[in-house]
Amino acid sequence: MCRSIKTLRPPALPEEATEEEIRAAALQFVRKVSGFRAPAAHNREVFEHAVDAVAAATAELLAGLEVRGGQPRQATSTAPGRA
Repeated sequence: MCRSIKTLRPPALPEEATEEEIRAAALQFVRKVSGFRAPAAHNREVFEHAVDAVAAATAELLAGLEVRGGQPRQATSTAPGRA
């Protein structure tokens, strides 16, 4: 597990994770998996697409998790591109 990635759900965070926190975790994950801190120019598009996909999947996961014994989740979504 990448040590830079933090838990993004309650009770680890007092509130819902922000889009910036989700994207930062996605970036760390893609960096770890790819082995590159920053992609070369010829890999930039696929690298950014992977970060976007991981961020969207993370936002969807967090929105659907039920944390028992905690406060009920708000019906808001932090997924990129969602209103």
